[in-house]
Amino acid sequence: MASDQGFSDFFYAAPDGLKLHARIYGEANAGHWPVVCLPGLTRNARDFHELALYLSSKAEHPRKVIAFDYRGRGLSDHDPDIGHYNVGVEAGDVLAGLSALGIDQAAFIGTSRGGLIIHVLGALKPTALNAIVLNDIGPVIEAEGLAHIRSYLERAPKPRTFAEAVAAQRRAHGADFPSLADAHWARMVAAIFRETETGWAPDFDPALVDTLAGADFSKPLPDLWPQFEALAAVPLLAIRGSNSKLLSAATLDEMGKRHPGMEAIMVEGQGHAPFLETGTLPHTIAAFLDRADSKSR
Repeated sequence: MASDQGFSDFFYAAPDGLKLHARIYGEANAGHWPVVCLPGLTRNARDFHELALYLSSKAEHPRKVIAFDYRGRGLSDHDPDIGHYNVGVEAGDVLAGLSALGIDQAAFIGTSRGGLIIHVLGALKPTALNAIVLNDIGPVIEAEGLAHIRSYLERAPKPRTFAEAVAAQRRAHGADFPSLADAHWARMVAAIFRETETGWAPDFDPALVDTLAGADFSKPLPDLWPQFEALAAVPLLAIRGSNSKLLSAATLDEMGKRHPGMEAIMVEGQGHAPFLETGTLPHTIAAFLDRADSKSR
């Protein structure tokens, strides 16, 4: 049963037994696909709260929404083996969660790392993907963008108060997000930080930062074009922040050539990754899902 906040907590066991968590929004909507939300590297289910509320209760065709906390994030247990913090293991965790919920097919929304996991899901269980929304991610990751993420994580501030945390996020990312208002930055901090006895800390296992150590970002990163091309028959909406350092405009153009049915949106005044609750994005995403849903019938 959903709480007053519009969701319920769901805990399940990963294939290796680790206790994992997801948020469930809305009821089972007969005839409409559920939506699975997959966050970025250090993000968690809270990152999708406003979008999930819209899709589950305010859209023209409300849908059940499942937002996952990967292992080591949010309310999911930390993994003592940091080698398990990879997209292959996390894709398996998502499939285990969907199996526990009795969901065989869904529309998937993936922000950054979540989009990479969708590429892996396309190889592991292609029949699970009814529609895809990729938020500022594609088969080519710009090394500059990943280096920027690593640099920020390695020197992440340790704010004592919520206000300090908001100010720190704005200092770090404000140049890439000039269109955001104070409320958006506060929402971001509430989603990715947790309050502790000594202040506000990022809500993920600190060992995640170590998974980026040693990577040589002076060289091009491996691409996922074969995996992307395998998704050509799945309805796809690609979203890019105009100031993104991770997904280039050239890659977005090439994605459209290799997936002729792809729809694309450029979000002005935002970088990596666009806030999906801002502007008309919730309505645009809901409308895309409705179109894809109706064409499949």
